[in-house]
Amino acid sequence: MNAPLPPAPHGFGLKAVPNADLASQLPPKDWPHAPVHRLSEHGVYFVTAGTLHKRPLWDTPAKRDLLEGLLLSLARGNGWQLEAWAVFANHYHFVARGSPDSRPLRDFLRELHSRSAIALNRLDGVRGRTVWHNFWDTRLTYQHAYLARLNYTHQNAVKHGLVGVANQYPWCSAAWFERTASPAQVKTIYGFKIDRVRVPDDF
Repeated sequence: MNAPLPPAPHGFGLKAVPNADLASQLPPKDWPHAPVHRLSEHGVYFVTAGTLHKRPLWDTPAKRDLLEGLLLSLARGNGWQLEAWAVFANHYHFVARGSPDSRPLRDFLRELHSRSAIALNRLDGVRGRTVWHNFWDTRLTYQHAYLARLNYTHQNAVKHGLVGVANQYPWCSAAWFERTASPAQVKTIYGFKIDRVRVPDDF
């Protein structure tokens, strides 16, 4: 059945990041709450965003650390709970859950793109460079679509040929998911086929 599941329990303990010197004060990405894998009346979204002209601007480990850290901290600060994510040199994907107090998704993404572009341009010593081109968001309303996109996000580094096993890629949630989910959850999520998931992903 494609019936929605009950809402998720509250809470995770990621600390907020101060506004100053984000590059040196990024938060840990290991969260103490367990993955929930349920749909919510407040909205669960799958989001993809890419750089302008698909340029690999996030082309070093330090830059990807910066982008991932901003994604995690700003998601929390805007009231969005990330349940899967993957960050690459020229795009990212994530699955996030909203709540009654969540800031609108587009405002959260606008802040993420603005602050990450400013930080990246400062690192590269350039001014006024456009970093992000566009983003695509899909509200997930059925269990099958939700679980498939969780798996798609976890497996995306494998799809792009960057690693042989998802948990080997440092800038995604796969290793965190495997540590914090039950073996049954991991088996269920990783069992969902992703070959028919239609996502802008030709990066």
